[in-house]
Amino acid sequence: MNKLTPIQVYQKLLANIELVITGQKSALRKLLAAMASDGHVLLEDYPGTGKTTLAKALARSIDADFNRVQFTPDLLPSDILGVAIYNQKVQEFQFHEGPIFTNVLLADEINRASPRTQSALLEAMGEAQVSVEGKRRPLADLFFVIATQNPVEFRGTYPLPEAQMDRFAMNFGLGYVSADDEVSILNAQEKSHPIQRITSCVSLQDVLNLKRAVKEIRISDELKRYIVDLAGATRGMAGVQLGASPRASLALMKAAQALALFDGQEFVTPEQIQELAVPVIAHRLVMDQQAKFSGGTARAVVEDVLKKVRVPA
Repeated sequence: MNKLTPIQVYQKLLANIELVITGQKSALRKLLAAMASDGHVLLEDYPGTGKTTLAKALARSIDADFNRVQFTPDLLPSDILGVAIYNQKVQEFQFHEGPIFTNVLLADEINRASPRTQSALLEAMGEAQVSVEGKRRPLADLFFVIATQNPVEFRGTYPLPEAQMDRFAMNFGLGYVSADDEVSILNAQEKSHPIQRITSCVSLQDVLNLKRAVKEIRISDELKRYIVDLAGATRGMAGVQLGASPRASLALMKAAQALALFDGQEFVTPEQIQELAVPVIAHRLVMDQQAKFSGGTARAVVEDVLKKVRVPA
């Protein structure tokens, strides 16, 4: 079998997922950019728009391990990380890995778990390791979290704290598709769900090669400064209580490198940075109460910043 090039890996993944997810090329592009740049994704959208299906389609497209955790109020950190259990035969504690020890983790309805359980993901998402029973345990080379939450239902939920939101490289939704695409969805699921027919199209090694190739994409000092200026501008905008962190600048740079590779380019352009600015930066901003009351949104702040900050020639 011929070795796939990084751009072929992206194209095969995109085509495979589109067998299930119709009319969402922009969202798929962002999702794959996050995975290829060592980021994690928070999908926030209305029920029934395909958030969970998207995560499952990606996992099935890669010959890798996949675990799903349904977050509920009674979920404990040990239910995610794992626990040491005493073995009578050998008379010692043996660690039993939790679902976090996987390649792709679907954290479904993450805001239904308590803040204590949500925080169990912080170390894993930030450092690709977990500390359990006083011992550090590394996670896989490919560790990708796709979390989902419903933005319109608040009963029995716990809003994600700022530190947790900052761990997600991107936050975006799928939205409603066009009428024609929705008819295509009905036709595809008339007899069975197409996700049942999806099989892996790339190997785990292919994805790791893709991630390495992303790091080789060049980005000029001028564009690095442009990214820093975009993030920095949010810190002084009216109505913003907490602006974007340096982690936002880093995530934007890495994701833009991934998009450049997807576009068949060897270097990043301003257009790729602008395409990702809202999904990478907006969810990290904390708006003050007066701005919220007046209808101000973090998305509008980032869009305004994009208009004001000078683009490098």
